[in-house]
Amino acid sequence: MQAFRDDWDVKDSLEELARLAESAGVEIVGSVSQKLTHPLAGTYVGKGKLEEINALRETLNYDLIIFNDELSPSQQRNLEKALDTKILDRTALILDVFAARAQTHEGRLQVELAQLEYRLPRLTGMWTHLSRQTQGGVGLRGPGETQLESDRREIGKRIAFIKSQLADVHRHRELYREHRRDKGMPVVALVGYTNAGKSTLINALTGSLVLAEDKLFATLDPTTRRVLLPSGREVLVTDTVGFINNLPTMVIAAFRATLEEISEATVLVHVLDVTHPNAREQAQTVEEVLEELGNDDKPVVLAMNKIDQLPADQENPPAFVQQMKLVNRVAAISGLTGDGIPELLEQIEAALEDEQRFVPVEVTIPYAKSELVDLFHRVGRVEETSYNEQGSVLTGVLPERALTGFSPFVVIRGEGVSSVAESRQSPESAA
Repeated sequence: MQAFRDDWDVKDSLEELARLAESAGVEIVGSVSQKLTHPLAGTYVGKGKLEEINALRETLNYDLIIFNDELSPSQQRNLEKALDTKILDRTALILDVFAARAQTHEGRLQVELAQLEYRLPRLTGMWTHLSRQTQGGVGLRGPGETQLESDRREIGKRIAFIKSQLADVHRHRELYREHRRDKGMPVVALVGYTNAGKSTLINALTGSLVLAEDKLFATLDPTTRRVLLPSGREVLVTDTVGFINNLPTMVIAAFRATLEEISEATVLVHVLDVTHPNAREQAQTVEEVLEELGNDDKPVVLAMNKIDQLPADQENPPAFVQQMKLVNRVAAISGLTGDGIPELLEQIEAALEDEQRFVPVEVTIPYAKSELVDLFHRVGRVEETSYNEQGSVLTGVLPERALTGFSPFVVIRGEGVSSVAESRQSPESAA
């Protein structure tokens, strides 16, 4: 059920809702819509539409109605009373799909927290029939209010416990990120509409076996893998949770871990299914979510995915790609066949070089510090290698942010590394 008010075609929007429902194991038997300037405060849809939905019960034999929007607690209560049927809104459905998809301990905690915070304001409606017995005031409190307050306390305790658990996870994750920053290894985050092919792409990039299914939100927990760029430089590529039209705010907030990976990333790769009939709208949704998250200032490489499924005469790239605000570079790829992957990696490397300041440098690394040789190869570009009594001599370029770890061993510095030179001055030379 949808009271259509957004820019998506009503048929397409309801088809997406149906796919979400099927992901949750629901069989769809029919759909209805109503065009409104705004939903009705009490029942979301009009009286005539309620009568139409009620009349469909005889032919469709439904036992659940899903609304393609978030309902207020009072709207949900009034609808269940008017239709005598269980009512689910879009937020509750997405949270149910998330609960089925979350695999890690952190992911399950995040989903449970979002579900509890969604249910808490709806408790009052659940216990209205009992709270009517409690009109007498102090000293005459009945079982309804007692049960309601008890449930609120229990949910409040559980929410506090989950938040403390997630805070511990967050601290450990932040320590990992700090370690990663110290190494100077850039992060590339895959973003995109759900089911655009991000997991298939990370499998193609890394040869890993991340779950990739033709389902909405097939993967939720962030997956990070190492990837070699054409120059031999190493980056971390992270697969993040897919976006969707009208993604509820509490759902966005719940998956802080995957969204933090987007914030931490140096470059974003926007994976777009160019075969989807709503590719333009999906791309716009992703850009809007990135702007909402404050990540619209990062370089973005558009990976136009599934080109192997395009008709030979279809325009490539589609005209709307030129209108996308947040895209800096474009590569046509197929995550399934591997077509275009080398070009995508080249675009990622070019975007990294545009974003990061690289400094020419020559370092002599003691043989006992061989891990720094490996680090140089991974985060920078080695142009020449030689050896002497002191150790391995590497000439090349390093990201400016990675210079600190090499500062004791720098022999020759390029322009812009005065801070490194200052840090290496001995007390005697500084005097």
